Amino acid sequence: MFINASTESISVTTDWTRAPLDQIEAVARYPVALIGDIQRRMGMMVSAIRPMTKHARFHGTILPVLTREGDNLAIHCALDEAVPGDVLVINGNSEVNRSLFGDLLAEICLARGIAGGVIDGATRDVDEIEAMGLPVFARDVNPAGPTKTGPGTVGVPVACGNVVCNPGDAIIGDRDGIIVVSRNDLVPYATKIVEQETFESSLRSKIRETAQKRA
Repeated sequence: MFINASTESISVTTDWTRAPLDQIEAVARYPVALIGDIQRRMGMMVSAIRPMTKHARFHGTILPVLTREGDNLAIHCALDEAVPGDVLVINGNSEVNRSLFGDLLAEICLARGIAGGVIDGATRDVDEIEAMGLPVFARDVNPAGPTKTGPGTVGVPVACGNVVCNPGDAIIGDRDGIIVVSRNDLVPYATKIVEQETFESSLRSKIRETAQKRA
């Protein structure tokens, strides 16, 4: 870690498997809304978890973090376990009166190859994070910084934005919001989403043709 703090209160679990990034990419090239349609419109986070920067599009594997309200020690510990393509998915118990994430953590994320951050809580330093180009979603913004005492967990399932987020599963975000996809669904979804896009493209063409005939 880049901070000097005892981590005795943080439990870290590493015995889980990450979804292959190429399988995630095959689905993530499509809009979150379209992915949601083939997932029976389930697994999408509440709209309160929204993009804090212009750089909203991201995809990767879930690295889940549970932390006490207003404390980010577990996040620092999680970054020690991160690999390129991970997305920090943080349950901060929806507390927005103290931020959990800021520009220094964003710098570490970029150095570690983190694809984005999703925080069920607050962030700060949004101008600086936007300049870095790191996609960050959160429930709100607050300038008040966090404590670093714990407790917390890393690498076990968490709830974030009303969705259960399992370690290693896929998470995809864009301006519409965020969707979580089980690693077991990625391969069949890669086929289903092409079929869904083809259907919708055909429907759009029919709508336009009808409009032109009426013009």
